[in-house]
Amino acid sequence: MINYKEILRLNELGIKNSQIALSCSCSRTSVVNVIKKAKESDLSYETACKMSNKDISKILFKANSAKPSYKMPDYDFIHREMAKSGVTLSLLWMEYCDECRNSNEIPYKSTQFYNYYSDYVKNTKATMHIDRKPGEVLEVDWAGQTAKIINTDTGEMIKTYIFVAALPYSGYSYVEAFFSQNQENWISAHINTYKFFGGVTRILIPDNLKTGVEKVLKNNPVINKVYQEMAEHYGTAVIPARVRTPKDKATVEGVVGIISTWILAAIRNEQFLSLKELNDSIKEKLYIFNNKPFQKKEGNRTKLFEEEKSFLIPLPENHFEMAIWKIATVQYNYHVIVDNQNYSVPYEYIKQKVDVRITKNVVEIFFEDARITSHPRLYGRIGQFSTIESHMPLNHQKYIQWNGEKFKNWASNIGENTFIVINSFLTFHKVEQQGYKSCLSLIKLADKYSFERLETACEKALSYTPSPSLKTIQAILKSGQDKVNITEETEKPIDSEH
Repeated sequence: MINYKEILRLNELGIKNSQIALSCSCSRTSVVNVIKKAKESDLSYETACKMSNKDISKILFKANSAKPSYKMPDYDFIHREMAKSGVTLSLLWMEYCDECRNSNEIPYKSTQFYNYYSDYVKNTKATMHIDRKPGEVLEVDWAGQTAKIINTDTGEMIKTYIFVAALPYSGYSYVEAFFSQNQENWISAHINTYKFFGGVTRILIPDNLKTGVEKVLKNNPVINKVYQEMAEHYGTAVIPARVRTPKDKATVEGVVGIISTWILAAIRNEQFLSLKELNDSIKEKLYIFNNKPFQKKEGNRTKLFEEEKSFLIPLPENHFEMAIWKIATVQYNYHVIVDNQNYSVPYEYIKQKVDVRITKNVVEIFFEDARITSHPRLYGRIGQFSTIESHMPLNHQKYIQWNGEKFKNWASNIGENTFIVINSFLTFHKVEQQGYKSCLSLIKLADKYSFERLETACEKALSYTPSPSLKTIQAILKSGQDKVNITEETEKPIDSEH
């Protein structure tokens, strides 16, 4: 299903339709159609972000109107004309419109005309000049070379991996070493990069590695869910580089090579006893690298970055908190199990598969992209329950407010023997609440068999033991032994003094 919400979010950020299509794994035509329908329906992202994709789809596509037939431009001709001095796409579009009017055909609007030309250039691998805009793109990657630190306990060498981020406009870069290339370090590297730059670019270009891209499909990569969440938090769009196409992130590819010689080669003879020591040394070399004068033009990366920084998107108030996503099935007790703890879900979702988002402090549960509940995360003793009363069926909710005093009051209204049994249940365990389940079961027995029979059954059970179990009372009622006792009392002859 097309992610309509993400398309509207990226459009609001001003991302190009072709780039939105890459990020959302859909065709550019679909992106154009969604944006057009949203305008016609007066649906803004501010409204759409509170809705599910299914609800957005209902609003956008109430009825499919007949689409007009547009004349496709001759982009072979257009590309040849673009090579001529002074010819621009704007001029060629106006000439194309005049041609369509003369032949009574419908021309594409300028935006669509430009997008189709961009696609033509990509598909035919035609060369074109790429203008780097300040604050537009951040390119990220892991360097091929590694660095090493010494394990102080064993003396062995531990390999570390080098993360590199670069801004194509200024060339300003960030470098950091990590023990692994896992997702936690990948996300942490991005967070630290944004802190270092003091802002965020509108587009983020990673390689097609697993921590960033779940599936590598032709022209339609599927972005990792956590990576996508991070992008949404910082207001940027993830557009992965095409497979085996280093030109898509030429800046970082170049920086990786320079970093390998400028920083890693410079520290090759140094010994580091911790990751902090290694990163402190990298920071020193990075400072020199960013302030090193350009060879073919004036200034350096730091001075050029000072101009670029004002174009970056401001950082959000809070840094991104990494979450783990899992799939769980709602159990018959309307709870899902996450890390051996139980969290309630509205009972209507019993046996449904739900998505669970887990952070350090919160567990959120989603069904078909819509959040249905959240809980504070439980720690400590396994098997704990976090239950919200409104999630329970009505016949369960009526028991939720019971406590020890209410159980005793209820039992005293039935009879002395029932009161003794209830009190036994409450005092048998170290914690009173552990006896609540037995007390509730006794109440259900009263509803099923009547107060009188329960009182008689309790009396009979107490004649066997001062602390009868719930099973004993259930057995007496089920077998009718309490009725036998009543019959004997009724048929017993009355003593007469006469």
